Amino acid sequence: MAPQNPSLPTGPASGLVEFSVDLTAQEVLRQAQVLTALGPDWDPMEVMRQEEAAYALLYSGLDERQQRVYDDLVAAGVLPRRGDGRAAA
Repeated sequence: MAPQNPSLPTGPASGLVEFSVDLTAQEVLRQAQVLTALGPDWDPMEVMRQEEAAYALLYSGLDERQQRVYDDLVAAGVLPRRGDGRAAA
């Protein structure tokens, strides 16, 4: 029985040629399509501000136990440290 993965011949007489594809043009097109889909009103800085406000709201009003868990997660590097390291009041 023949091996399932026979060795490929090598050298100039093998008929194998180098094959490469430059995807730069496709990546530029994809990026342009994403930006078009986002529209002209998309403001990345406003998106970041809204995200920070959402995180502040998410970690606000924690009770004592929740604050301890939050502090442990920050200390473990699971959550980023914000402000003085305490959840917003």
